[in-house]
Amino acid sequence: MKDALRTLANFRLEQAQESLEAAQILFDSEKYRPSVNRAYYAMFYSVLALLALEGKGSSKHSGIISQFDRLYIKNGVFEKETSKWLHEAFDLRQRSDYQEMFLITPERARRVLENAATFIKTIRSEILKPDSSSGMSASKGCTPSKAREE
Repeated sequence: MKDALRTLANFRLEQAQESLEAAQILFDSEKYRPSVNRAYYAMFYSVLALLALEGKGSSKHSGIISQFDRLYIKNGVFEKETSKWLHEAFDLRQRSDYQEMFLITPERARRVLENAATFIKTIRSEILKPDSSSGMSASKGCTPSKAREE
């Protein structure tokens, strides 16, 4: 079971990295709303990786964010600032996807993108820590080669 959870966590980290790279490409193309969307999803997938190792999850984004705050922010695993970055990205993603005529400035999109990169790096470092309760050392990590292609 632990190997399956590690495999899932690695897959989620891959999704996070791909989303972050897509966010950068969109930002460079001056597509700020979709850039923020992808930056948020990069953060979201990294939290899913972290929670996967704990055998936790949720069908709602708000549930994932709530678990992250409860398990990792309140317990001091991560700084409160990381939670603020996630909440800001979630809020902007929601507003830019569903609110009419909502614009995101290049400056704000850049900040979200930079925060997302730091967020993912922080989460990945925690996951790869050998002494972390949720950690999986690099030598123990499984590759997501069992992922289904569709």
